[in-house]
Formats: sequence, structure tokens, C-alpha cells
Amino acid sequence: MGDMVEFAANGSTARGYLAAAPGVAGPGVLVLQEWWGLVPQIKGVCDLLAEEGFTALAPDLYHGEIASHTEMDKAGELMAGLPSERAARDMSAAVDFLLHHHTCSSASVGVTGFCMGGLLALRIAAIAGDRVSAAAPFYGAPLGDDSLDWSNLSAKVEGHFAAHDDFFPPDACQALAQQLRDLGKDVVFYIYEGTGHAFGNWENPIGNYNEQAWNTAWARTLNLLRSNVR
Repeated sequence: MGDMVEFAANGSTARGYLAAAPGVAGPGVLVLQEWWGLVPQIKGVCDLLAEEGFTALAPDLYHGEIASHTEMDKAGELMAGLPSERAARDMSAAVDFLLHHHTCSSASVGVTGFCMGGLLALRIAAIAGDRVSAAAPFYGAPLGDDSLDWSNLSAKVEGHFAAHDDFFPPDACQALAQQLRDLGKDVVFYIYEGTGHAFGNWENPIGNYNEQAWNTAWARTLNLLRSNVR
């Protein structure tokens, strides 16, 4: 449904995959990649959102690099080598691009992301302030990042996490959710019993895809976006 687009990002140019419902302007949603990069599955998430009437943009945070599901070492290297300041600039520029695009009808955007992208979804929600009104991170969060300033976080947050996840342990994720609630933020993290990391990736790269959990989490995400992104 979508096409690759270019947008200005802090004096440079970034790229991303943009999908929108034909002939209809819809609320904007930022989609943030897993450590594999801007692969077809992430573009597929944008397409699913477009089918639901949203305008979705997935910025290419690796600037053209991707890793296949048999290249976990490469994926790890790409994630570790992603400059945090560049990622923040690209995401912020992507939010601005969406908000000014003719296919976007909303005054704020929602954001969702997966694994690394879930972590980044919470970061951009904190950075962007009221430009992001809803955040749905999937099995990824900035755990133990004491440098992150949450004071500008105004989005309603609903996160989706696995019950068995060595990368993002559920107890640590729930501790972060409580920390944010203690700061007055509107945050709920759901834990899906019987699931492992990446339970929502239908390409099943690590053997943990759980269709029932994904369908439940995705329905919750759509409801969050419909209620809060206008």
C-alpha cells in the first residue's frame, strides 16, 4: 500500500516507508523497527494501519542497512551501532513530516514499535511531548536508563510485553510502568502469559510468534490509537 519517502532531518535527509488509506486523510502513526531494520514485516505493520484508516510512517533508522533473520549477529551490530542522537533526530523529523503531510489528519501522532522499536517508541514519546498523544511499545522499553527525562511525556501509554523475556523481563518492565505512574503519567503495561520475546512478529524469526496474543495486543493498540490520536 505504501511507498518510500524522503524527509528533512536536522540538515540531512532521512527515508521511510509511508502507507495511507487511498484518498482519505487519517491520523498519523509512527512505526519503529525491530533490530532487523526496515524489513517487509515492519512495512506490513504500516500497511495494516493504513487498512484501518491511519497514515503510518516507518523511518529507516539504519539508513538502508538491514539484517535477515539468519543474521542475528549483524542485527545486534546494527542496533549497537545506531547513534542515539541520530535516531532521536530521525524520529523527531518523522513526527514533523507526518504532522505536515497531506494524508495526515491529526494534530498529534501515535507511535508503536517492536523490541528496539518499543524502547525507541517510549523515548520519542518523552522527547516529542504533546506531538505524540499515544504510545504502544511492544516487548521493548528503556530499562535502567536514568538519563531519560520523562517530564515531557504526555502520551497515553499501553505497552505489550512477554511473560518470558530475557531481553525485557516483565518484572523490570512493570517497575518502569509504576515509576511512570508515580510521576503522574498514564501508563499501563500488559503482560501476555505463555509468550516469549517477539510474540507479535508473524514472520516468527525466533520461534515465539503467538497469534492469539498478537491479535489481542493489536486490537488494544488500534483502540488506543483511535481514542487518543486526533
